[in-house]
Amino acid sequence: MNDKDISKLLSLVLRHQPEKIGITLDQNGWAQVEELLAKLQQKRMTVDLVQLKRVVETNNKQRFSFNPDQTKIRANQGHSVLVDVGLPPATPPEFLYHGTSVNNAAHILKDGVKKQSRLHVHLSSDLSTALQVGSRHGKPYVFTVLSGQMHLKVISFYLSENNVWLTDYVAPAYLQEFKLS
Repeated sequence: MNDKDISKLLSLVLRHQPEKIGITLDQNGWAQVEELLAKLQQKRMTVDLVQLKRVVETNNKQRFSFNPDQTKIRANQGHSVLVDVGLPPATPPEFLYHGTSVNNAAHILKDGVKKQSRLHVHLSSDLSTALQVGSRHGKPYVFTVLSGQMHLKVISFYLSENNVWLTDYVAPAYLQEFKLS
C-alpha cells in the first residue's frame, strides 16, 4: 500500500469504523499499534511499522499521533465514534474560519454549522486551510466565525493536536460571509 492509501485507511478505521478491520479503540480513541498491523495483515493489507510511522510523521494535516512509547496510535480529531481525546478547553482567537461548498452556504446561514455525524464542528485559524477544506466539496465558500464572541458567551472550544479548532455548534448569529474575490 502507498502512503496516501494508508492515510485514508487510517482515517476510516481510527475515526469512523474500527470494526472494518476488527480493531477496538479505547475510550480515548487509541488503538494498539501491534493489533492494528496484525489486523491489516489479516486483511491482506501489507503495512509495516516503518510505513506507519512515516505516514504519521508526514501526513500534511497531522491527522494521527502515537503515544510516547509508540505502542498506540489514534486520530487527533474528526471522529464519528464516541471517544474523548482529552482536549482541555482553550481560548480561541477572535475569528476562525469554516470552509464549505457554495452549495451548503444558504443552509449554513439558516441553521448554523452543525457537527453532523462527527463529535465536533471543525474550524480553521487561517483562511487558506478553510479554502482547502471547502474545495473538497466543490466551489469553496468560507464563513468567518466570531469565535471570540462565542467564547464570551461561555461556548467551549478545544484545540486539537494538529491545530484544528473544535466546538459543538456555531449558531448563524456568529457567522459572517467571507467575500472571496
